[in-house]
Order: sequence, then structure tokens, then C-alpha cells
Amino acid sequence: MAKTILIYALALGVAATLLQWLQYRYLVHALPVELYAMVLAIGFTALGLWAGVRLTPRRRGPGFERNQAAIRSLGLTARECEILELLASGQSNKELARSLGISPNTIKTHVARVYEKLAVQRRIQAIEKARWLALIPPAEI
Repeated sequence: MAKTILIYALALGVAATLLQWLQYRYLVHALPVELYAMVLAIGFTALGLWAGVRLTPRRRGPGFERNQAAIRSLGLTARECEILELLASGQSNKELARSLGISPNTIKTHVARVYEKLAVQRRIQAIEKARWLALIPPAEI
């Protein structure tokens, strides 16, 4: 009896596999190539998103601590630190002067002193060096 059941089970398994294979062959010919390309593109997109999430560094917490030792060693004043932060906002000298209520020439003097103390020649260099030294908060992404 068990032998008969095994033979029937094996025959049914082979028949089911054959039917699935025939159905697969029909689907391969019935569906356009664009559908397979779309399924492949969706798969790679999902893989790219997963890899991007896994490999992208996490944002730092909200707690930014200014490097007071670097400020002291460079000899930056509180006003120069304020000017440095405002430089990173992308405002022009006139806009900085207007927001602080001082003349543009005073801003130019402060900016020149900041450049001198940071040993840079340009605004972008000053901002990059200030971020590297943790004098100003990192850029928001």
C-alpha cells in the first residue's frame, strides 16, 4: 500500500512540476521584455536605496559644542566668532552690517582679522576651516 502511495505521489509531483514549467514557458513568451526590464529596474532601485541607507553616515545629534580651546589659541573675540557664524550663512558684507547694526567697513575689518587668525584668504576657506576646528556648527544637509 505504501509503495502505491509513493508511486502516485511521485507521479503527481512530476506532473505538477511539468505543469509549472509549461506555465513558466508560456509566461516568458506571453509577457513583453519591457516588463522584465521594469522588474529588474525596481529590484536594483530597491537595492540602491537599501545600500544608501546603510552606507550613509548618520546625522550628528543636536548638541554642538564649540571648541573653546581653538578659539583661545587663535585669539578670536566673541564678535569675530559671531561674524564667522554669519559668514557661513552666505550673507554679503552689507547684509551682515545691516543685521548687526554696524558699518560695512567694520565688517570688512572683522572679516580681515578672522582671515588673518585662521590663516586663510577666502570666505569659503574660512568657513571650511572654522567647521573643521568646530568653531561653527556643521552645515545642515
